[in-house]
Amino acid sequence: MRSKDRISYFYDGDVGSVYFGPNHPMKPHRLCMTHHLVVSYELHKKMEIYRPHKAYPVELAQFHSADYVEFLHRITPDTQHLFLNELAKYNLGEDCPVFENLFEFCQIYAGGTIDAARRLNNQLCDIAINWAGGLHHAKKCEASGFCYINDLVLGILELLKHHARVLYIDIDVHHGDGVEEAFYFTDRVMTVSFHKYGDMFFPGTGDVKDIGEREGKFYAINVPLKDGIDDASFTRLFKTIIAKVVEIYQPGVIVLQCGADSLAGDRLGCFNLSIDGHAECVRIVKKFNLPLLVTGGGGYTKENVARCWTVETGVLLDTELPNEIPENEYIKYFGPEHSLKIPNGHIDNLNSKSYLGTIKMQVLENLRCIQHAPSVQMQEVPPDFYIPDFDEDEQNPDERVDQHTRDKQIQRNDEYYEGDNDNDHNMDDV
Repeated sequence: MRSKDRISYFYDGDVGSVYFGPNHPMKPHRLCMTHHLVVSYELHKKMEIYRPHKAYPVELAQFHSADYVEFLHRITPDTQHLFLNELAKYNLGEDCPVFENLFEFCQIYAGGTIDAARRLNNQLCDIAINWAGGLHHAKKCEASGFCYINDLVLGILELLKHHARVLYIDIDVHHGDGVEEAFYFTDRVMTVSFHKYGDMFFPGTGDVKDIGEREGKFYAINVPLKDGIDDASFTRLFKTIIAKVVEIYQPGVIVLQCGADSLAGDRLGCFNLSIDGHAECVRIVKKFNLPLLVTGGGGYTKENVARCWTVETGVLLDTELPNEIPENEYIKYFGPEHSLKIPNGHIDNLNSKSYLGTIKMQVLENLRCIQHAPSVQMQEVPPDFYIPDFDEDEQNPDERVDQHTRDKQIQRNDEYYEGDNDNDHNMDDV
């Protein structure tokens, strides 16, 4: 057992200031709320806090097609009417609107996941957290389900430079289709998604029978669930399946997508999970003591998203948080009780014991088809992607360095956004 986990946490306040538009359920503002809650519980004092680099277009094109990346870079709300064909081609529109600073938003959340993967690769931390990441629906050439750039795929590609096998686990209420699709034909990544399936629920994929193809056959695992699953059923199934997956697959690193739309009361979800139930999954995964990259994902009742990811930050730090939320810039959102815990949902649990038993049996049967500890032929490890970076030791202190570069090199005083330096504290509810 490690005596103390070294935890890197990535956050940039700009990621929470973008606006998808009126009536759109995705509210990046929830990321500012989460960060303020993390800081109000003083969890930031137990972690290394980093502002992520903005991912370069060439980094995004490690997975996405160059023409799609270039279009995202170029398109603005003012010019979109000139590109109707391209908007249709790249699936931009109602679900995935074009908004102000769209590309920078993608660069920040993707940069956080890439940076997190690199720190894990270089053994600079044991756990890396990027709550802004986890946008698991984006495809190689198109946006999907509020997701434009698939930071998870980019992070996993980075991890594959140093690890023979990467395990991806997804507890968002929606199927992790973009990540599964990206690695459907390889045994280097095992994807495991627990999600609502059926009733035309988005994205409509993730049947238990979808198991991967060619070299990837049996390396995609889908756990399709029905409305109303509760803590006890979910965590029991999760623990059984993930324990067997880790035993058989023996991953070198785990990526955990913690979409909070699987919580009870979510605007778009239909499960009955409490925050404790959701966080129990994080606790189970942490106990494997493997390098761990943790991201956010969906979550559309934003005060509950902030509560959930704060509790889970505490779990990763082995820190129990008091139920009474401390004073912070967003305290009014957590009224009237100002408590961290939320009640369980009241949706009928349509997952019978026999249904869950059948799903479990099918998944375990598929796992038995994999030999213990697959002998993956490691291809030559590609070099870390070359991006001009600054070695502090080699820099000439007399040379002028532009302000943006200096900002990246120093621990900023306003990094935690305490007091007057907070760049969101005047924002209205969006």
